[in-house]
Amino acid sequence: MQNNRIALVVGANGVIGGRLVAELESRRWQVIGLSRRGGRDRPGVSYLAVDLLDAQATGRALRPLTGITHIFYAAYQDASDWAGLVVPNIMMLKNVVEAIEPVAGKLEHVSLMQGYKVYGAHLGPFKTPARETDAGHMPPEFNVAQQTWLEQRQRNKRWTWSAIRPGVVGGFSLGNPMNLAMSIAVYASICKALGLPLRFPGKPGAYHALMEMTDAGLLARATLWAATEPRAGNQAFNINNGDLFRWSELWPKIAGYFELDLAPPLPMPLKEVMADKTELWRELTRRHRLSAPDYQAVSGWPFADFVFSWDYDMFADGSKARRFGFHDFVDTEAMFYALFDEFRRRRVIPGAPHNAPPAC
Repeated sequence: MQNNRIALVVGANGVIGGRLVAELESRRWQVIGLSRRGGRDRPGVSYLAVDLLDAQATGRALRPLTGITHIFYAAYQDASDWAGLVVPNIMMLKNVVEAIEPVAGKLEHVSLMQGYKVYGAHLGPFKTPARETDAGHMPPEFNVAQQTWLEQRQRNKRWTWSAIRPGVVGGFSLGNPMNLAMSIAVYASICKALGLPLRFPGKPGAYHALMEMTDAGLLARATLWAATEPRAGNQAFNINNGDLFRWSELWPKIAGYFELDLAPPLPMPLKEVMADKTELWRELTRRHRLSAPDYQAVSGWPFADFVFSWDYDMFADGSKARRFGFHDFVDTEAMFYALFDEFRRRRVIPGAPHNAPPAC
């Protein structure tokens, strides 16, 4: 039975957006994916290539989309510093909402993807577990600025909003600079090719700090739940797998998955030590007939360095979503194994899948 809801997924080719498209498709929503690169249309899913920083181009492209009922906003524009993130990321959100709202008379909900930067997690040690009711911090911070704008835009409107705050997201995507699982898999594959043990490359304190992650499938289900559950309207929710880990416990298991020896941690900026591995990756691609020969498409070293620099606890309280009715959870160790298996099945990295049990 066809779902009569029509979703506009903004940032449809990323780790988060791509998995959300798949979730909506499985539930028979009609989906329109928005991104700079576009995508391949299929029954129930179509794509538009739009530069969201261009207000006029965005308006022209979105004006015909009169049937949109839900906007799922997961786009992101990088910048050289934190302050520089604010203007482009607010501008893109505004251009989308201001183009859709006047023409989509059945608009029900706008979902905004955020993160723990709302709590100042990117600045240094912050209060954990972070809660949605925690006090704000000194701007600039684009996630907060986006939510403030969206709340103001929504006043006295029929549609509602939600703000979804995941931890580091684990999922599949090529060409995404914030795919930690992919970076770990490529790093481990290169270590194996060079006959090296797997060393944790981050700060010493990061090896022992408490961490959490958010599976992209779980995040998609939570995002869809918040967008369709009436009680969740105009609310923010932390969404995480539901368990905590330390790299000191998980890293040896990752080494075991890749059949690598383990050696003591050694602080190494991956952006620097992996910069000269392009030719090696090409050789691995030829030797193992891999599907992703573009080294830049499978490596996100600056983001991995960022995560591995967190020598303080990084987790939030996810109980609010459970109190409102969302109860899914994922075992993080199983999530990593399932992702590594998927990378191998798709021949992104060398090796055969272990057929590890999928994430819950």
